[in-house]
Amino acid sequence: MRLRYLLAALLLAIVTLTAASPSAADESDPPAAFSITGLDLHDGTIKRFGDTYFMYGSIYGCGYEWYVAGTPWCGFGVSIASSPQGPWSAPKVLFSPTSQDPWAKRSWQQTCGGTGQGCFNPRMIQRSGWGANDGVFILWFNAPRHYSDTYANAYNVMGCASPLGPCGPGVTPNGSYTKPSLAICGGNGDFGIIESGQPNGRPAIVCTQPGATELRIEELTTWGSGGTGVGVRRVAGISNVEGPGGYWDPAHQQYVLTYSEPGCGYCAGTGIGYATATSLYSGWTAPSNVGFSQPVYGRRMFDANSCGGQPRTVTVLDGQPWQVIDLWLGTTNETNASTHLVPLDYQPQPGTAGDGQVWRTPLKLVC
Repeated sequence: MRLRYLLAALLLAIVTLTAASPSAADESDPPAAFSITGLDLHDGTIKRFGDTYFMYGSIYGCGYEWYVAGTPWCGFGVSIASSPQGPWSAPKVLFSPTSQDPWAKRSWQQTCGGTGQGCFNPRMIQRSGWGANDGVFILWFNAPRHYSDTYANAYNVMGCASPLGPCGPGVTPNGSYTKPSLAICGGNGDFGIIESGQPNGRPAIVCTQPGATELRIEELTTWGSGGTGVGVRRVAGISNVEGPGGYWDPAHQQYVLTYSEPGCGYCAGTGIGYATATSLYSGWTAPSNVGFSQPVYGRRMFDANSCGGQPRTVTVLDGQPWQVIDLWLGTTNETNASTHLVPLDYQPQPGTAGDGQVWRTPLKLVC
């Protein structure tokens, strides 16, 4: 009997020590949010290719000012680091601002800086595991002047020599330029790229449409340089938003989409909403609100001020989805604005509109 008690006590001690061990605690701890400061890259994203992290964004340091005609356009830059927290290298431009815009037959400096409308949202993807599956790097971005001049879609696609560039026609290897053919995303809004999350599945562009700025999604082609026409024209009835991004959540077998709500230029402290679907091109839902004169976004907005910034997109790094937030300064030149990354974790919560219970969103931002 004495031996039995001694063995039970020993087992209890082992279980207690194991539960309290640092390694066990570390496995359950979520990653911490962090800011990237002092890096002149904005409205962009972070990607991992191989063992290196790449941060892409718009450069402002040459003096670009939003909607100031004749302002210099500084181009898109890329920096590298061995971890998302840095340190990051000095930005390198992906293509020269003075090179030709093949669609408009003028320089990118004139297209992006001539009217002050700028060019934004550099998104780098790799044709790997889908489509042609040849490992080529592809840069997407938007040029608002293309839309304001002729109502053509504002999007542009360049083939790149590597994730560091250079990109565009004449580059060796894989240099090219395409004005993408898009049947659903035909406007001039912010956009993001959502990875399929399915075996051999192609990525999709998620865009905001002019006017009501409703959310739309369109599948990319085998080459990743245009749209197939497969998609959805109004995601969950959502409108007046921007800065969209999304990811596949394997734990809950669904896609999660986030966006800045409402949409506005260089706004600090904007809300962030969400929608979900089990299919990328159908079945999108976002929780609605009830009550007279209540804002429709009352339950789909999971943070009222987005850590003091504005949501731009979502990126998945090492299996963890992150919300990318620009901490705008509220100026027409945003050289010194920081970028904030917050981990996203979807945890289903009970409750429906009007059930009398305290509403708890499945997503949250721990700033």
